[in-house]
Order: sequence, then C-alpha cells, then structure tokens
Amino acid sequence: MKVSKAQQRQETIAKLLEIAREHFSTQGYAHAATEDMVKEAGLTRGALYHHFGNKEGLFRAVLESVQKEIAEQVETEAAKSQDPWEQLLNGCRAFVTSAVEHRNRRILLIDGPSVLGWEAWRKMDEEHSMQLLQAQLQSMAEQGYLAAVPIEALTHLLSGAMNEAALWIAQMPDQAHSLEQMTRAMTLMLEGYRVK
Repeated sequence: MKVSKAQQRQETIAKLLEIAREHFSTQGYAHAATEDMVKEAGLTRGALYHHFGNKEGLFRAVLESVQKEIAEQVETEAAKSQDPWEQLLNGCRAFVTSAVEHRNRRILLIDGPSVLGWEAWRKMDEEHSMQLLQAQLQSMAEQGYLAAVPIEALTHLLSGAMNEAALWIAQMPDQAHSLEQMTRAMTLMLEGYRVK
C-alpha cells in the first residue's frame, strides 16, 4: 500500500519531535544540537527548517506536544472518579506527577519559560492545563461544591501553586515523598474552598 505525502509528512514530523524531545530533555535547549537530531532521524537540516522554521520552532512544537500529553494525563486521572473533589485532586496530582517526569520537567518547567519567554509560555499553559482546571472549577462552582470565589483568580492561584510545587519536587532527592507532602498540602488548601 502506497503511503501518501501527507502521511509521510506526519511520520517525519512525529519522528523528529520524538527525537528532539529526548535531546531537549536530556541535554537542555542550549546544548541540544539540531545536527544530531536530524542525523538521528535520518533527515536533512532542510527538513527541520521546512517543518519547524528553526531550533526554537522545533522546541515550541516539542513543548506543545508535552503540554498536550500532560493535559491528557490530567483528564485520564480525573476521570477515574465520579466525585468532583476527587476529580480535582486527581487532576492536580496528575499534573504535578507528569510535570516532574524526566521526559517533561526540563522542557516544561525550565527551558520552556526561558526559551519562549514568560508570556508565550503562560499562553501555552493556559491553552492546555489551565483551561482544564478552570473548566473543572467552573463546573464545581455551578454544582454548588465551591464557596463563592472568583474562578479565574482561583485557577491562576492553583496553576501557579502546582507549577511551583513541580519545580520543588523535581529537585528533591525523594520525589515520591515530596509528591505525597504536596498532595496533603494541596488537599488542605482546597478544603478551604469547599462548601461544607
């Protein structure tokens, strides 16, 4: 069966993104060489420039794929419960757990903001993780689970707390223990917004 040009293009992009993700996560943006990436992918530099424009464009695409993957993880974990509070806690925990994974943390938390700039990074974060969080909080408020609180403000508060928690956990020697500590602290904090 003949492979279409569109399918070849998608396969080329997917292969390059996967290889670039490995290089960016292990070496960091500054030290990851595009020559090595295209060589490993069996492509030319021209293919990289054609699909992504430059190294920053490739990094942006990798970051976006990481954020989409994390958003999917959050949704999957949240859906494991029917209880809105458990959904919220499961989602928060899934975000932090995914953010500190070796394949994600440097790309998402360290190089993302510094390479793309704070505003561009925040916009991408809002389009993925924060959008899910805000939708969950809005739904909970409408169902009477949340005390009267501005949802947008609470979304930013929780998102910032989780990003900071992920940075903290990523540098701790016992990440599993630190994740449990974060989960306990997050649960207690969220209890303050719960309608009793």
